[in-house]
Amino acid sequence: MRGRQSKHLTIASEAATRDNARHPHHHWEDDMAKKILFVGAGAIGSYIGSFLSRAGHDVTLVDPWAEQVETIRKKGISVTGPHDPFEAHPRAVHLNEAQRLPRDFDLAFVAMKVYDTAWAAQLALRHLKPEGYIVASENCWPDPIVASVAGASRSLGLVMSKIGVALWKPGQVERGAEKGQGTGHDVFRVGEHDGRMTARANEVAEMLKVIDGSLVTDNLWGERWSKLCANSTGNPVQAMSGLGSSEIASSEVGRAITIHLGAESARVGLALGYRVPKFNGSAAEQWAAADRRDVYESLDRLLTPTSAGGRNWRSSMGQDVTKGRPTEIDYMNGHVVRQGREAGVPTPVSAATVEMVREIDAGTRKPEAQNIGAVLRRAGV
Repeated sequence: MRGRQSKHLTIASEAATRDNARHPHHHWEDDMAKKILFVGAGAIGSYIGSFLSRAGHDVTLVDPWAEQVETIRKKGISVTGPHDPFEAHPRAVHLNEAQRLPRDFDLAFVAMKVYDTAWAAQLALRHLKPEGYIVASENCWPDPIVASVAGASRSLGLVMSKIGVALWKPGQVERGAEKGQGTGHDVFRVGEHDGRMTARANEVAEMLKVIDGSLVTDNLWGERWSKLCANSTGNPVQAMSGLGSSEIASSEVGRAITIHLGAESARVGLALGYRVPKFNGSAAEQWAAADRRDVYESLDRLLTPTSAGGRNWRSSMGQDVTKGRPTEIDYMNGHVVRQGREAGVPTPVSAATVEMVREIDAGTRKPEAQNIGAVLRRAGV
């Protein structure tokens, strides 16, 4: 076993040498460079990992998708988006090889689907230094799951707002939306569970600035809920309909379900006492008041595309359905429904949405545009 391990480490050091030769102009001084593990080399793991690798950090990606790992080993990762395209060459490791990794990583990003968070956090924890910590860089509500494995003292939340990335082919990651969505938008919000502004939260926020705007927040739970609202309005509608973002926004029924889902999600978050920042262009309080006709109409105008030919983006859940993978519906809108029950806030459209996407997951229903109207009818809207 020892022979295999030393051979593996030799391969790893050769990869690092190659990487250094490719990127002589590191942004980070050697003493600032971190040893970073990514559990998950899907869209977001590949995207962030590529930037951090290019910036001079020692990045290792672990993933169960064998073809992705092999492609990264042979060719690296090609990264495109609203920035100059580039190629990155982080180390890539198959999941079944992960136990041979050293146990000296400074930090680990868990970047899996939320239903894989618990085991991914256990794997990450095993390979961290004693003072190392885990950054939950996923959608939905992953932070309590990470804390249940690593403890809150070794858990950090990362909320990513208004960033869409896709990985349709191995080794090719693409970012959709405009960089930073215009001026002054910070894509990355790093937060401690207890809201303290710590050195390590600051360190991660600084690190991510090579990608886009990044800040430390004292409001992780409010930021997390705001992102959950944005995801809950878009992801399942694409998953159930097979339509892209601009096709949904261009139809009256598409905007109707979006407004109902946004209203229910916002009401629940506010009832739970979270400080929910604005999402999808409007304050949470405005979404929550969508049962007033004037508010509904102003949200409808806000969502209506002003010109034809907008980017018809596919959300992560839309991508999951296309790839035949289970969706995160129970952790996304399902979380809103469960929390709504506890807070005494009715969520009929969210509940009908969860039911519909579960049918698509089970293969008993196909994604089609008519499903949107069917959900609204089921919810009695």
